Amino acid sequence: MHEAMLSEKLSGARVRCHICQWRCQIGPERAGVCHMYRNRGGTLYNMNYAQASSVAADPIEKKPLFHFFPASLAFSIGGWGCNFHCQHCQNWEISCPEESEPWRGSRDLPPQTAIELAQRYHCQGIAWTYNEPTVWFEYTLDSAKLAKQHHLYTVYVTNGYITPEALDAIGPYLDAWRVDIKGFSDAFYRNLAKIPRWQGILEVAKRAKEKWRMHVEVVTNIIPTMNDDDQQLEGLARWIRDELGELTPWHVTRFYPHHHLRHLPATPISTLERAYDIGRSAGLKFIYAGNVPGHHSENTVCYSCGKLVVRRFGYQTEVVGLEGSKCKFCGAELNFRTPEGGAKW
Repeated sequence: MHEAMLSEKLSGARVRCHICQWRCQIGPERAGVCHMYRNRGGTLYNMNYAQASSVAADPIEKKPLFHFFPASLAFSIGGWGCNFHCQHCQNWEISCPEESEPWRGSRDLPPQTAIELAQRYHCQGIAWTYNEPTVWFEYTLDSAKLAKQHHLYTVYVTNGYITPEALDAIGPYLDAWRVDIKGFSDAFYRNLAKIPRWQGILEVAKRAKEKWRMHVEVVTNIIPTMNDDDQQLEGLARWIRDELGELTPWHVTRFYPHHHLRHLPATPISTLERAYDIGRSAGLKFIYAGNVPGHHSENTVCYSCGKLVVRRFGYQTEVVGLEGSKCKFCGAELNFRTPEGGAKW
């Protein structure tokens, strides 16, 4: 157990958690929505500090992050639990402890050990991924501070439902905010994940970029019949353009039947290409179709001169036309984060 950093004591030995936007009010000996924050004797504790479910040295492109340290390795760590309960979750065995067996196969991974392993496996940074990093917030914060001392980049792969105050606590130590914006309607978020107030995700993403200068990329997994309508896709594309900027990468990824949505078909390639066209029409410069190896949109092409800048096939990446964050052929700004192109350390 590890005492929670952001909580409020209430009457009757209850506590309110201020880590994520649920802001759960938790009675004695009960847990919040994520199951990872529990009230013990009127004090809120995180139950999975340093308890890793998954560890790997991944290509950064797997997150996916396409404009952040391309072709680098990220030491990737997953824990247990989630504050969403998405019907299509690919990692439900670790994200939904009430449906699986939490802690089975768990590995104790203190922050210092994580740093040492990242260095041993020649990783350029650390990513908290596979499950929602917010639900072991104190661990990710301690690890991020240590990572910056060792000149490693830091990445949150997140559903974005963190509170502004938790974001502000970790903001000085995070370099990339890879956020799922799963759809663009109240009905969709309620149906998919039982989330009633999803627009706070948008506010936090904008805060990550503007206040903390994080590199931001957006992922939308397009699910047939649920978020594949033009109204949601157009609304999301316009929001990215207006609030995050036209150079923000938007990954529109292919859904495959899983968990509680096995009855739905995989996303047709034509749907991804329609989303791609919607993004282009909205003015976005970089839209990538995901989970479709070999698709032409995997590559980064300079919007100004049309030259190939980064060639990709799956997780194989070749940088052919970058100088820092710009196109080496014409000098156009392409919004890449590299050591030479404006990294904070």
